[in-house]
Amino acid sequence: MNKLLTLAILAVLASACATDKDYLVTIKTEHGNMKAILYDETPKHKENFLKLAREGFYDSTLFHRVIKEFMIQGGDPNSKNSTPGSPLGNGGPGYTVPAEFNKDLFHVKGALSAARQSDRVNPDRESSGSQFYIVQGKKWTKNELLTDENKLNQAVQQLVSRSDQDSVRQMLMNIYQQEGPEAYGKKIIEMKDYVARIMQVNVDKTMAAERIEAYTSTGGAPHLDDAYTVFGKVVEGLEVIDKIADQPTNRRDRPNENIVMTMEVEELPKKQITKLYGYEYPDEE
Repeated sequence: MNKLLTLAILAVLASACATDKDYLVTIKTEHGNMKAILYDETPKHKENFLKLAREGFYDSTLFHRVIKEFMIQGGDPNSKNSTPGSPLGNGGPGYTVPAEFNKDLFHVKGALSAARQSDRVNPDRESSGSQFYIVQGKKWTKNELLTDENKLNQAVQQLVSRSDQDSVRQMLMNIYQQEGPEAYGKKIIEMKDYVARIMQVNVDKTMAAERIEAYTSTGGAPHLDDAYTVFGKVVEGLEVIDKIADQPTNRRDRPNENIVMTMEVEELPKKQITKLYGYEYPDEE
């Protein structure tokens, strides 16, 4: 066989073998370990996160921001030697990563996503170079997911300002004062059709069937979708997210007791990752 042809075949085979493997990231904490894969669909985030994890950048950093039924956030290098209770969240490696939004990647429970600064100072929605969060979220009803909350809230405010809606205004005020904002929110969702009819507005929105299924069965944080880059997924250790999210925090959402992490990266065959953790890789085109 021609020598050049042989080398070309070997190169193709080597390339094929390389795509048969992937990286598994283990995030270790005193509350347990989380194992995550990173998406090929977000190559810049994947490359950056793997580089930092291999270099030990994340070792001894904290999960410094924890909000139950929302997410756990870490990756600020300033957290390594911080004093208890001190504010965190502004540290990083000195660069950002361009956004890599993908309609198939969304904030279901276990999603590994990039933190970032607000749209006001970051209109391109570029990601922090190191800070990330892991979604806990909560389960949602289909009705909640298919309601535009901003439009509904605006319509409710207009509704209760009408003199013929005094009883509705008093009812909602009582619910808010006696049962709290969560109960109030559920009530106005229940009143969605009534509000839409009286105010003659459309407060519906659309959502892909895959997302509806995920958010109603597994849970997550749908309000973050298409605004923050999702670049990975926890494939083992979802219960660890719950344990960390349950930790008491101060008014800045920093845990009262430090939650320290270390990371480990290993390369495994994709088939082994699927067998061990149930993650199904998308078909390669």
